Amino acid sequence: MSLTYDEALEFLFPRTTTIKFGLTTTRALLKSVGNPHEMMPSVHIGGTNGKGSVSTLVAAALREAGWRVGLYTSPHLISFRERIQVDGVPISEAAVAMWTGRLLSPILERKATFFEATTALAFADFAARGVEIAVVEVGLGGRLDSTNVVRPLVSGVTKIERDHMKYLGETLELIACEKAGIAKPGVPFVIGETDPGLVQVLRREARRAGGRVDGRRGGRVEGPTEADVRVLPAEYEWCGPLSLAGPHQRRNAAVAHGILMALPEPYRPTPEQVGLGFGSARVAGRLDRRGRWLFDVAHNPDGMRSLVTALADARPARPLHALVSILGDKDWPDMLVQLDQAIDRGVLTIAPTAAVRGWDIEWLGRWLRDPARPPAHAEWTLIPDFEEAIANVQEGAGTMLVTGSFHTVGDVMQALGMAV
Repeated sequence: MSLTYDEALEFLFPRTTTIKFGLTTTRALLKSVGNPHEMMPSVHIGGTNGKGSVSTLVAAALREAGWRVGLYTSPHLISFRERIQVDGVPISEAAVAMWTGRLLSPILERKATFFEATTALAFADFAARGVEIAVVEVGLGGRLDSTNVVRPLVSGVTKIERDHMKYLGETLELIACEKAGIAKPGVPFVIGETDPGLVQVLRREARRAGGRVDGRRGGRVEGPTEADVRVLPAEYEWCGPLSLAGPHQRRNAAVAHGILMALPEPYRPTPEQVGLGFGSARVAGRLDRRGRWLFDVAHNPDGMRSLVTALADARPARPLHALVSILGDKDWPDMLVQLDQAIDRGVLTIAPTAAVRGWDIEWLGRWLRDPARPPAHAEWTLIPDFEEAIANVQEGAGTMLVTGSFHTVGDVMQALGMAV
C-alpha cells in the first residue's frame, strides 16, 4: 500500500500505547521483507542508562574504521527519523513511507506494536542502504525486546538501575536478569556494571544463554553452550579524546571501548580510529549546550544523579534555572530532591508529547506544598502551560537547564526552533 510520510507516522504512533514482549511478531515482520537482520553483522547494546551514548560511540569508531554503519536507537527527540541512521544520515521520509506501506499487512495481521514495526523497518532500511555493520540499542529490557532477534558479533550491558519496574521486575537483580537476556552462546558479552552483586547476576544469566530454546529451530542452540562473558574493571574510565560532556561519559566511553575491543577482525578499530570516533561523536540532549540553554534527558534517579554531578563539574553560569517535566511512572520526587541541590530556580510543567503519560499536576502541587518533604534549596514554581513555562524560565540572566525526559528536551528544542 502506498503511504505518505505523515500517513505512515499516523499509522505507527498509536501503536506506542501497547507494549508486548516476545520475538515472534518481529521475526514474522522481518521475514516478510526478506530477513534483512540476517544479512549484516551487528553489535547489540543494552542497559538502563548510557546505552544510547555507548551505541553512538561504538558507531562513530566503526565509521572511522571505514565501515558503513547503521545505528538504531530510541526514543527520538523531535523526528522519528532520528531513530534510524546510516553513517549519521537519518532515514528519509520516503523510506519511512515505503517500508511502512510494505509492512502494513503483516503489522495489522500480527497486531504489531510500534517498536516491533519500527525494528523491522530499521533493518529493512539498513539493508537497502548497504549497511555493513549495525549498532542496535535495546529498547526495553533485553531478553524479550524486539531487537533481540539479532545474533551479534558482540553484545554488552552498560549499567543496571531501577526503571520500567512494571515490566522488568521490582528489584535490580530481576532487571539484571532481563538485561542479560541479550547474551548469545559463544558471543562476547561485555559487562559495564560495577556493582559486584549485579555483575554476578549478569554473569550467571549470560552463561545460561546457551541452554535456551531457539524457537526457530525448535531445539537448543547449536555450538558453544555459554556466552563469552567479559567484565570491565570497575575503576576503568576512558582517558582518551571524548566529545561527550560529563564525568559519567568517561565510563560510558570505557564500555564502548570494551565492546569495540571484543569485536573480531577485521571489524575491530585501531586505537587511532577509536580516538577519532570518540573525539567527534555527538549525542543530542546529553549535557547538550546551546548558548544559554543546556539540555539533558535524565529521566530516572540514576540519570539525575549523573546530571547533578556533571553540573558541579561544568559550573554553568548562575543563576541556574531548570525547566522540568517528568513522566508520571518515574520516581520523580527522588529526582526533584536531587536536582534541587544543584539549581537556583525550578519551573515544573507538562511537555506536550508527554501529556498522556505525564505526572499528575494536582498531585505535584500538593507535593510542593507538603511541609514533610525535604526542605528546598531552590525556588520552585508550577506552571502547567508549556509555552508559559518556557517564557518564564528565560527571565533574567544565567543558564536555562531543560531536563526530566526525552519528551521534555525534544519539545523545548522544537518550540525554540532548534535542530537535533
